[in-house]
Amino acid sequence: MSLEIREVALADEELFAQWHATYLAASEHEVGRFHTCWTLPELRVSMEPNRRRWSAGYVGLADGEVVVSGSVATSLMDNLDSAAVEVHTLPEARRRGHGSAMLEVLEDVARSHGRSRLDSEATFPYAAGSAGDGVPAVEFAQRHGYRFGLSDVERELDLPVSDALLAQLAAEATPHHASYQLRSWVGDIPEDIALSWMTLSSSLMTEAPLGELEREPEVVDLDALREGETSVARQGRIRYNTVALDAAGEVVAYSDLVTTIHEPGRAYQWGTLVRRADRGHRLGLAVKVANLLLLQRERPDITRLTTFNAEVNAHMIGVNERLGFEPVARLAEFQKRLTQP
Repeated sequence: MSLEIREVALADEELFAQWHATYLAASEHEVGRFHTCWTLPELRVSMEPNRRRWSAGYVGLADGEVVVSGSVATSLMDNLDSAAVEVHTLPEARRRGHGSAMLEVLEDVARSHGRSRLDSEATFPYAAGSAGDGVPAVEFAQRHGYRFGLSDVERELDLPVSDALLAQLAAEATPHHASYQLRSWVGDIPEDIALSWMTLSSSLMTEAPLGELEREPEVVDLDALREGETSVARQGRIRYNTVALDAAGEVVAYSDLVTTIHEPGRAYQWGTLVRRADRGHRLGLAVKVANLLLLQRERPDITRLTTFNAEVNAHMIGVNERLGFEPVARLAEFQKRLTQP
């Protein structure tokens, strides 16, 4: 059966919807209700051209039906040798070479954009173990030359967390960060701390555990920050933020949570990071607890919170376990170096 691969135009609403439906069906097949797929309206916004990122989607059709979807994305401001690629094949259409054909196209697109370092991911059940032995998605990636770089665990927390536990954890942390101020808010980053917030958050991808992955920090660009905030709002998302400020008013720790109108009752943990020079003051615990208090006060309708942690990040895992997070699925992160033709 031959496969026809087409690029998906944003203006082609029907084909874009089929592209998303294939991505969703493949992800739900892997981990069921614990999938973390972006919804169709969110992806439409994220695929639009912007200052920081370029991306494109592709579908593979067999006998006129979409059986595989793919995407490639590149940063336009940093990590200029890298691209992120994803392949999602319908469960009933697997083992026929469709995924391999799509991946070949995506790699050619990345190469045409001057990219030589490819990133990809695969989700699978928690019970499969950290190496993903026997998991088809892991085997597919490794068969095509992608090196297993980092093992992450998806965890979920049932909300609300009791006021008593949050008060206990806050009281435990408070004596260790007496010289810092906590500040919480809903929505965009306030102007007076935007630069120091972005300076810290831009280092998340390299300050968080990397395993065997190669990455560089994001470029600090306030225009890109504001453009991103506009996109978040257009996606129907709301951010809940807590930071720790030092005596000079600089952001030295932050944690942000996100809700979306497209998934009632669910929230996602985005970033949590403490500046290296300010670690050892229980600031990670402090900002996470304060942010949960903010979310529960503002959004009592939220009943589940999803987060991901590298398996080697023992400190943050310990914080999350004390809050009550339970492991539900796994995520493998891969990299591959392309050879030039």
